[in-house]
Amino acid sequence: MNTALAQFAVPFDFDRLQQMVVVNGAIGRLLMACLLGAAVGLEREVNRKAAGVRTNLLICMGAAFFTLLSAVLAGDANPDKGRVASNIVQGIGFLGAGLILHNRSRVSGLTSAASVFVVASIGMACGAGLYAAAAVATAIVIVALEAVGFLERRANLKIYPMVYETRGSDQTRMLESILDAMDHAGERLTGVERDTIGELQRVSFPLIATKKQHDRLSSHLRAEPGIDMVKTFRDLEED
Repeated sequence: MNTALAQFAVPFDFDRLQQMVVVNGAIGRLLMACLLGAAVGLEREVNRKAAGVRTNLLICMGAAFFTLLSAVLAGDANPDKGRVASNIVQGIGFLGAGLILHNRSRVSGLTSAASVFVVASIGMACGAGLYAAAAVATAIVIVALEAVGFLERRANLKIYPMVYETRGSDQTRMLESILDAMDHAGERLTGVERDTIGELQRVSFPLIATKKQHDRLSSHLRAEPGIDMVKTFRDLEED
């Protein structure tokens, strides 16, 4: 009993901790985690996603730091040096679940949740000193998010949401024209929003379709006599 109390009475050796941090290259590992996390976050930020540069940077650095602390807190005598690190997966799972939303009869946020999950694994790799593996994983993530998504849209494999905005002087005629164009495209018109700005009247609606279907609908809308102008915008809920 006295021995246990004596251990608590001994002051914490900050010099030993500092030496351990420097020797193990912890500072370099944390900086590497910040760099790779920011690289993934930059791609997300450019595409206006919820989890941007700061979020991915902090997740990656936090996972790396927890991985480092797991071995430090366990001590030299404890063989179980991954106890803290093993809980990172569970914590990131809860964080990713908060990014998944169900709305408009569809699920969004799955890609953002998956990117957060993989960024945490990159951080753990940095914390373990596996720089090459972490760098390759980061490159794969960026290619998967950017290049693969682009190829999916070009190959007409991926459906994605767009918001269409039509402008004119006769709202009723515009609605009839939109309905006619949607009938030709074989799509159902839902989520219509209407407003008036001076003499200009606007009608907007969302549509989830492939690139070819979006192009076909845009052509039909521009050919309708009741519509003066057609604008398309990326849906902010696009995953």
